[in-house]
Parts: sequence; C-alpha cells; structure tokens
Amino acid sequence: MRIAFTHNLKTSSSEAEAEFDTPETVAAIKKALESLGHEVEAVEVSGPASRTVARLEALSPQMIFNTAEGQRGRFREGFFPGIFEQIGVPFTGSDAYVCTLTLDKALTKKVIEEAGVRTPKSVFIREIKELETIGLRYPLILKPNFEGSSKGITVDSIVEDAASLMKRASILLANYSSGVLIEEYIRGRDIAVPMIEGASDETCGVLNPIEYVFDEEIQKQRKFQIYDYSLKNELSDHVSVKLMDSSEPFYDRLMSASRVVFDKLGVRDLGRIDYRVTEDGEVFFIEVNALPSLEPGAGIYLAAAKAGLTKPEQVLEKVLQSTCRRYGIGYSRNGNKRQKQILRVGFTFNQKRIAPTADVKTDQEAEFDSPDTLECIREAIRSYGHQVIDLEATPDLPSRIHPEDIDIVFNIAEGMRGRNRESQVPALLELLDIPYTGSDAATLALALDKGLAKRIVSQSGVPTPAFQLMHTGKERLAKEITFPAIIKPVAEGSSKGVIGTSVVYSEVELREKAAFIIDRYRQAALVEEFLPGREFTVALLGERRPRALPPMEIVFTKPDKDPNPVYSYQHKLNSNDEVRYDRPAQLEPRLKETIEKIARKVFTALDCRDFARIDLRMDARGQVNFIECNPLPGLTPGWSDMCLIAESAGIGYRELIGEIMAPAIRRFKEKKNLELKA
Repeated sequence: MRIAFTHNLKTSSSEAEAEFDTPETVAAIKKALESLGHEVEAVEVSGPASRTVARLEALSPQMIFNTAEGQRGRFREGFFPGIFEQIGVPFTGSDAYVCTLTLDKALTKKVIEEAGVRTPKSVFIREIKELETIGLRYPLILKPNFEGSSKGITVDSIVEDAASLMKRASILLANYSSGVLIEEYIRGRDIAVPMIEGASDETCGVLNPIEYVFDEEIQKQRKFQIYDYSLKNELSDHVSVKLMDSSEPFYDRLMSASRVVFDKLGVRDLGRIDYRVTEDGEVFFIEVNALPSLEPGAGIYLAAAKAGLTKPEQVLEKVLQSTCRRYGIGYSRNGNKRQKQILRVGFTFNQKRIAPTADVKTDQEAEFDSPDTLECIREAIRSYGHQVIDLEATPDLPSRIHPEDIDIVFNIAEGMRGRNRESQVPALLELLDIPYTGSDAATLALALDKGLAKRIVSQSGVPTPAFQLMHTGKERLAKEITFPAIIKPVAEGSSKGVIGTSVVYSEVELREKAAFIIDRYRQAALVEEFLPGREFTVALLGERRPRALPPMEIVFTKPDKDPNPVYSYQHKLNSNDEVRYDRPAQLEPRLKETIEKIARKVFTALDCRDFARIDLRMDARGQVNFIECNPLPGLTPGWSDMCLIAESAGIGYRELIGEIMAPAIRRFKEKKNLELKA
C-alpha cells in the first residue's frame, strides 16, 4: 500500500512544539510501516497548507497515516483531517470533528457527563471577571483548555486560595487567550486507557489501563502529584509506566467507562483517555487524546502488548486495518491495487543538442533542456510512483501520442518555431483531451509575445516601462521612448538576444540593433525604456490563487564596469562574478508585499496556471515595473531561477516537481469523475 505519513516535525524543545514528533519517532514509525511491506512517504506538514495538499496530490497515496497536530488555533488538530476529507484520501485516526471536539476539554467534559461518566466539577473562563462566580471547591487545578501534552500545566497549576487562583488565571489567560479550564483537583492516581480499534473484539479495542508512577524524589518534592509538562518533557526519567492489574477493584469500571467515552465521542482507530482515580476507587474522566503519542516506548505499546501486539509494527498494522475497514478498502501488505495508483505521465520536452556559447549564433537551442535536466525531472516524477513516458516535441509528436496510453503530461516543451511555439504541445494535448502541467496554450502564446503581454498587464493596472515594436527598424520612434533604452527580440526566452550591447544611447544605435534582431530572430524587436533600479524575479505556484515565493534579487556586482547593466544571455550561460543572486531578497516589508502583490496580479492577468516566474524592475523613482512573464521557466536543479527560489523557500527539487504536477493530477481526477457520471 502506498502510504503518506503526515506529521509535524519537532525541531526544538520549545513548548510550541511539545506535541510534535521527534526525528526519532518519525523514523521509527516510517520504518515500522515499511517493515509491513508498505511504500511510505514521510510528509512534514509545517508551512503553507497548499504545499501539503500539492505533495499529497502528486503522491496520490492510497492512505494517509496521520499524526499531524496542526500548529495553531482551537481547531488545529482537526485541520489536516479536514483537508484529507476534502481531497478524498482515506486517513487513519478520527475525523476533523472528533479531533476538534476532543481538543476542547470543557466541551468534551459536557458530552461525557451527559453519557453518565463522572468528571471533576469545572468551569471554563475567557476573562478574569468570570472568576467571581465559579463556585468550585479548593484545591483547584488550572489548565489551558485547548492544549495537549500538559502544555501550560506546572507545579503552580494547583491553587488553594482565591489570591493564588487570581494570579495563576491571569498568567494562563495572558499566554492562552482562547480560554482556561478550572476544575476541582482530584487527589489520586494518574491512569490512562489506550485504544487500538480492532485489537480486541471483546473490549471494542479498549486496552489494559496503564498507570504513571512518580519516583520517591518527585513524591517528596511535590505536595500535589500531577503529570505536568516538566515530567513529560524535562524530567521524564522520574516517571515510569506500568500496566494496571486487572484485580484492581475499579478495573472493570475503567474499562466500561472507556468504551462509553470512545463510542460517545466517535474516536476511531486509536486514542487514549486520561483519568484520575481516588484512593477509594472513584473514577474521574479528565480528557481524551484522539492523536496519542506513538513515540518508541509510549504507553500505548505497553498496553497493546498485553493484548498480544508485542511489536510497534503490529500496533500500526491494527490501525491500518481499522482504517481500511472503515473506508471499505481491502488491506494487504503487498501493495494492493498498486497498479491502479500508478499514473502514466507523458513527458514532453525539447532536448538540447547544440551547446550554446557566448556567441549568439549558437543560441538556437538555448531554451531547450540538457539531458541531465531531463533525467532529473524524470527521476522526480518516478519518485512519486508514476511511470514516465518520453515524448520529445518533434514534428512527428502527434503520431506518437496515444490518449489511451497517457493519463497526464508533464510539459516543458518549448516548441520548434514561431511566436506560438510554446503553445504547440498544449494545443495538441487539449485536442486529445489529455490534462497537462502548466499554463494553457492561450497563456503560453500570449506571454511569449512580450508586447502583447505588456498590453494585457498594463490594462490590469500594473506599471510597465514605455515600449514600442519595430518590425523593420525604420519605424518612427515613439515620443515615449527616451534614452537609454533597451532592445530585445519580442518573442524569445532565456534572455536570447539580450547582450551587453542591448542598452542603447542614441537613435542610430537603436535602429542598428533593431535591424540586427529582426534579421537574426525573424521577428519584431521590442524597444523599451531602460529602468535603472533593482531587478527581481518572483516564482509562483498554484492555480486561481497562486502562492508567491520570496522574491530573488539579481544584484549586479560590478557597477563600475557598466552603469546600466542588464541580466543578459551570457549571464545565464555560466556562473560568473558579474551577478549575485540574493535569495530571498533583502527587502523592506512594504516593498516585499508590493513585489509579491504585483507578481500575483500579473499571474492572474495573464491567466497563468500551476507555475510561472515574473521578472520585475524598479524605475528611477523606485516604482516596481513588470518586465516579462515566463510561464514555462527552466527547471535545471541548482541553476534555474525557479529552482533557486524554491530552494530558498525550503522546497526541494523533488517537492517542486511534485507541486507543479499536483494540479494536473487534480484535473485528471476531475476528468475521470465527469466521465464516470456521464
């Protein structure tokens, strides 16, 4: 089975990450799942949710094994289960509603009380003034209402008078503004009852209770024995976990109450209930955890061993089997239905066979991709479990594409000739009704023509330098064109035709350069006002609402050599000391916001899709101007601007390819669903 293992990775010992999984826990869970014969992809969910969704859609898992806690808010534990429900992928554990309910201690207590299970008397407050009418008996224990892992619970959490209550409540409300739960403190033992659904039909998955026992040192130091944050994290070696003996007089009551709690709350697959049991055997429900710890040595494994599940992988297998039953999926260790999960990904490209040099006469294949780049993309696609079918974009491509053999196409083909060349392959794919990555044919044709793109972007309110087209080089110069000016081919990429002499200072130079471009590239020359300010490029990922990655600045390091430098064709051939790439760019917050806003506006105005790169430059007044849009940017790892920007944003190459591919996979699934309904 192909499994995505979603988790939050703990990178520090801060309280904010107390509920996250350590690298050791992640490795242990992944290893255990793989030992069962499953193909496991660890998916760390910190960062934008769109990135997690894109990775999951690219991966197309049969199931998600979820331990992700979310990062903030009262609904954080339900956040990712909610996403999984929306994208339609089966996942382990309770659904979004149950995870949200169980994180709310006060609401959970009300539900459990109504089910007839005893809980300590308690009051939920959001403001200090609510303390006036709590009507509870001291001692009291105060805790954040929407936190787990004993966050916010210390030796000072138990108070014995009104003054201490006021002081402690003020501290907690300042740190946990969502609300504080105050409950009567129950003297007694800390007991937990884990559940692995399917582990025992007789007990409905409820496992043998376990007890947290504090050593003598802790017992002597503390008046009140509570399993607080410090004991769970910094002083864990002072706590031992032991199985409760079934001969305990309250054993049956614990087991019976636990079945009621798990059933009433709708906890699925796995969970844990915390109780306090008094010396005379009274059982009080404290809280339930729908996402219990699965770290090596966790109490859930000790309790599971009593039920015959002696190895962690056996515990995890029971969780998977329970999930499969719920979704009506046949469980198998050998990758059941694996073939149906493999997508046949056509890979359309143009391979570079003429190595470009500084001489512009060798630039005819500058936009094509090297064999090394092509292989990197293939490997990234294959790493998601998909089959790659090479489809080089040569004139015989139409006769080689068979729709029944291709599910989606990963397209980076530049086309052969003409200003519509980048749209040739997408237009063919649209004719054959094959979903593909990237912008559609109309956008690719429009964006390649810099003049048309500037008109569209300008109409959307984005500044662009004054420009005009020259088809012969003899046209009258527009009055808006001032010197210095820059001149370039109107429909080329990879800075073809943009060289050190592209900035001109007189009309004679301009016409001479225009004549050369028209003759060399068989297309019009774009004459544009030269902007002397800073230059940026912004990578965007997504569809309707693209995500702008942090801008990269192209810094010209030798201003004395050329007072009006440009990011030229020669700069993009090899590394050199004339340019530096600051990624992310060092920007004032307001300027960064402006740059990203303009980039998104351009992306939307040109109707880009999936990924694109927008080039911007500042004029003499410091205003950000649109230069051009590349909806088919280079993907050479460690070199292309798109890849460098993604890397600086924490997006590895494989992940970048996955994000680009994900929307096409989504469109493929939508197409299949429509076909089934037809």
